[in-house]
Amino acid sequence: MSIKKCFYSLSLPYEGGLWIVAMMLVGVMTGCVRYNVAEPLNRFNSPEKGVYEGTELAVSAGDTWFAEGDYTNFVLAGEALTEPDAEAAILFHTDGESGYEVLLRNGAIDGTRKTGSLSTVRNLYRSLAEDGEWFDFEIAVRGKNIAVAINGTDVVCYTEPARPYRVEAYAKRLLSHGQVAVRGERGKVSLRNLRMTRLKDDAVNETDTMPVVDEQKDAVIRFQQRNFPVIDYHVHLKGGLTKEMAHAMSMNYGINYGVAPNAGEGGVGRMLANDDEVYAYFEEVKDMPFLRGVQGEGRKWTATFSREALGVFDYLFTDAMTIVDHKGRLSRIYRPEEVHYDGITKERYMDHLVDQTVKILTNEPADIFANPTYVPDDMNPDYATYWTDARVDRVLDVLRKYQIALEINARYKIPSFDIIRKAKERGIKFTFGTNNVDADFGRLEYCLEAVERCGLTVEDMWFPSMSVRRERPVVIYNKWD
Repeated sequence: MSIKKCFYSLSLPYEGGLWIVAMMLVGVMTGCVRYNVAEPLNRFNSPEKGVYEGTELAVSAGDTWFAEGDYTNFVLAGEALTEPDAEAAILFHTDGESGYEVLLRNGAIDGTRKTGSLSTVRNLYRSLAEDGEWFDFEIAVRGKNIAVAINGTDVVCYTEPARPYRVEAYAKRLLSHGQVAVRGERGKVSLRNLRMTRLKDDAVNETDTMPVVDEQKDAVIRFQQRNFPVIDYHVHLKGGLTKEMAHAMSMNYGINYGVAPNAGEGGVGRMLANDDEVYAYFEEVKDMPFLRGVQGEGRKWTATFSREALGVFDYLFTDAMTIVDHKGRLSRIYRPEEVHYDGITKERYMDHLVDQTVKILTNEPADIFANPTYVPDDMNPDYATYWTDARVDRVLDVLRKYQIALEINARYKIPSFDIIRKAKERGIKFTFGTNNVDADFGRLEYCLEAVERCGLTVEDMWFPSMSVRRERPVVIYNKWD
């Protein structure tokens, strides 16, 4: 029963007084607010287009439709369909200016915010939905918690802290109460079968178990407010980090994770050994709320895996932490026991390391150069001495030639800011990455500092839509027994 229908005629004797009539009206109205029951949301008003009633609503750029009703705690569910390059926003707790927005925009991973984003607070950069196909969505507000799910998968779980960080442009992006609205941004987006469930004041999200972020001290929320993509492309499920933990951490911290196994041999953590294992892993993760990456590990991976198998992933990265040393031995230089100088100076060893790096980047079709400029532990105290301008130039030249992105690595805090600035001057693109060893790997602090210290902008960042690796030939440049 709608609230309007609660105002039926009451045949009451006047002797009871107007106060009694008023109190009975309040009682009737209160009784008509039904909780925990899904009801159709099918009547909308537009300042320009009037009233719409129906189960399917289409919005185009410039359209704004307000649903009837004022809501605090609720679950809004429905289906959406986006045309290519179309975008719309679902507003809630709004009067047209206040409240939050959930975006509906699909397409390639190109740095634009994608479906499910809690706009400017928890931006997402890969969509779990496709243009031209109806997909399910759900938006829930329970107290201070906002949850968003796409096709049954949670993509946002944000708890508004007592002191949210908001720049002036988004000062009203706060929880309170208000209307639900749909606004067209570009192209055409359709919604159907919208259902609204009111929740009581004491409703809680039982899955919201992570500690609330202190936004007054948090760097990530500041980047979100700038709509600067915060993506960690280099996360491994190892050291106790499970898919479920990574999922919860990503939503809580506001960092998009690219989860990647190793394809090859010699690494740590999950290793893929052949094309069949690559395809099986992809099927396992394709519907999860992560970017899908894979790391070429060791120096034999280009001969082990087909380009077609690795091509199903959003991106591919490798590093120069495994080299063929000057004696022809496969050496993992992050393991001191495998670093052998054999009478040559460290300067000569460094020259060989740069030679190997150039050879790897020239012949292996990777999108991202990860753990860049890493040197063995005993050389690291003199990192700046070993990475001379000439050596840096050789590596940057090959990155630019093959359009390979340079990872800013949070774990090792490399490359140096000086090298990052030189790469920016050459027009080389950047990614953020951690290369974690366990579940406690921070929040990209070094990467975000590098953005500020080196003057990086969104235009300096690399996204999978820029990948050219599928066009590069695979060269078997090492000869193995």
